[in-house]
Amino acid sequence: MILTVTLNAALDITYRVPRLRPHATNRITEVSERPGGKGLNVARVLAALGHRTVATGFAGGGTGAALRALLAETEVTDALVPVGGATRRTVAVVDASSGDTTQLNEPGPTVSPAEWDTFLGTYRELLGEARAVALCGSLPPGVPVDVYARLTRAARSAGVPVLLDTSGEPLRRGLAARPDLAKPNADELAALTGSTEPLRAARDARRRGAHAVAASLGPDGMLAVTADGAWQAAPPRRIAGNPTGAGDSAVAGLLSGLVEGLPWPDRLARAVALSAATVRAPAAGEFDAATYEELLSRVVVTDHPSAA
Repeated sequence: MILTVTLNAALDITYRVPRLRPHATNRITEVSERPGGKGLNVARVLAALGHRTVATGFAGGGTGAALRALLAETEVTDALVPVGGATRRTVAVVDASSGDTTQLNEPGPTVSPAEWDTFLGTYRELLGEARAVALCGSLPPGVPVDVYARLTRAARSAGVPVLLDTSGEPLRRGLAARPDLAKPNADELAALTGSTEPLRAARDARRRGAHAVAASLGPDGMLAVTADGAWQAAPPRRIAGNPTGAGDSAVAGLLSGLVEGLPWPDRLARAVALSAATVRAPAAGEFDAATYEELLSRVVVTDHPSAA
């Protein structure tokens, strides 16, 4: 199975409005709720691709109960650890006239030392069955900033490949623990390295410890720099829609390709096609299957022979 970790899970709420008008009353035409947080989005896409997936992290309060009820309707196995605080909500407001999305993210519950210890026991137990693990997203209050470094080292000690998808100081410290793959977006990569040139920044991130770096470039696709080479993949055309969760679907593509033993160009093609297909889906953690099938064979992958 594939394990995903979402320490700051969320109940994702999506509002659709005909036109978002600041400083005015906006009438909502559609509301949807999904289990959210980056790792849970990844887990739902992996399950849709046919992989047995287990999701762990934290959930608590009425919001956490709602999240777990929605998760029970999916093919993802729930191994979330209960906490006393309430799981956060994230609200996406989609403007139908422009396709733009405004995102509002709550901070999450404070995790106590005892709750953290319980999670660590669950995590170590689950590693015994995992073929790969994804460590994803922001940290809730009370969790040490070096937590992803600790979880990466535990997975590597268990012989389980690690994909790290976070930002800021947790990313910087996590890289030092040598994850198998880091998946920042272009802005996160620039903040980490100080370089706005993706290829240079990805090479810098590899020198900081990651065995491979796959950087999301938004509508321009994805760049991967590895020990075996470097490639860039781009969709054949721009896809209009809601980009929320597109990066999480890319993680699912990379992780599924890893456990299936696909070569890097095929992993990137899958990740980019899934990412673009998510833009056409109603909410994060989902993808439009027809768009995915259409794009998969048409993603253009080029190599950078001197970049690794």
